[in-house]
Amino acid sequence: MKIEQFSGYLKHLVWLPLLMLGGCNMALLDPKGQVGMDEKSLIITATLLMLIVVVPVIVMTLAFAWKYRASNTKATYRPNWSHSNRIELVVWLVPCVIVAILGTITWTSTHELDPYRPLDSDVKPIEIQVVSLDWKWLFIYPEQGIATVNEIAFPKDTPVNFKITSQSAMNSFFIPQLGSQIYSMAGMQTKLHLIANHEGSFEGISANLSGEGFSDMKFQAISTSQDGFKDWVAKVKANPETLDLNSYPALVEPSKADPVRYFGAVSPTLYQHILMQYAHGGHHAMNSAEHADADMVGMHMNARTEESN
Repeated sequence: MKIEQFSGYLKHLVWLPLLMLGGCNMALLDPKGQVGMDEKSLIITATLLMLIVVVPVIVMTLAFAWKYRASNTKATYRPNWSHSNRIELVVWLVPCVIVAILGTITWTSTHELDPYRPLDSDVKPIEIQVVSLDWKWLFIYPEQGIATVNEIAFPKDTPVNFKITSQSAMNSFFIPQLGSQIYSMAGMQTKLHLIANHEGSFEGISANLSGEGFSDMKFQAISTSQDGFKDWVAKVKANPETLDLNSYPALVEPSKADPVRYFGAVSPTLYQHILMQYAHGGHHAMNSAEHADADMVGMHMNARTEESN
């Protein structure tokens, strides 16, 4: 390769920093919660440790190719060379040390960032039950007695305990700026614990291909103040729609790019019925519980009316 050609390639490398700057808006590297920040730190630490091996290898590859090019008659030609104790020491010791460090970090962080592990906080957590549908997200707030589609809200600096299942296909619940993703599966419950340390609206997505409406299966996660959360709950409760076993079948019909929906009252046992519907006798159990659920929803509606009065 001629020097002029090599210089031409180097000129194009000046655009590389601009390409790298394109990652500044990546949600994964712009965390707004403690779990996300810990995961970002782990990613950066692991990458830097691996670069200790990768960068020298790339540099030496280019340097050796340049030094021992055919036109360089000053390079020493040693066809019988086959071993170096110093090189053997470096190529074995350095990777082994890095693997040992990475293994230790991975072991500790795997337990610390376990999605099932409750977060340490003096603030009482809020529980949200999540159901992945085709192709939308249903969120049930058991303590508040409300439900929403494609939108959740929670107070800043308050742990959020997600209980997650699926109505049909396997899916993946993911809020990139807050932390880990976890799968949702029909007839099973997974758990996820997150917290937002900043107020804002963060995009949540489905991270698992689940059909033709998968790409529009998004929702907004709103982190707000305690007063803002109370106002949001009041806004949802003001909606006259009720979600119970009678209205649920219409909601689960496949649909794409659904708008946000609010349900001012929800059956308190709906999530459990969704979870158990694939168990033995699950459908019969759901049918036998319809009247009881209707009574309980009615009680919630009456309580909501009394609160408004």
